[in-house]
Amino acid sequence: MTDSPIQAIRWNDKTAIMDVVGDVDLHRSTMLQKGLLALLEEKPAAVIVNLAGVPYMDSSGVASLVKLLSRTKAAGVSLILVAMNPKVRCIFEITRLDTVFTIRETEQDALA
Repeated sequence: MTDSPIQAIRWNDKTAIMDVVGDVDLHRSTMLQKGLLALLEEKPAAVIVNLAGVPYMDSSGVASLVKLLSRTKAAGVSLILVAMNPKVRCIFEITRLDTVFTIRETEQDALA
């Protein structure tokens, strides 16, 4: 069993900030999804997913984030993805998900 891609969950007022590290692939995306959905149960006003430590994400990782997006929208919670490396960002651009997700360069931009 591989380790969880969730390194830490921090709070800035009512905003939850999740730091994700390592490859998010078929083996680790399930753990990411479970962690994200559990975080929603804590009723944050917004969720920031910091992807600075993610060098690679496959379609299962993207699917986990899409599922989270639908859950956050239903709950009235803002979801912001931050600090994507160029390879991961490219996946979102190719699939045009960069037009669906709110994506910011830095955590500070997302909190502003």
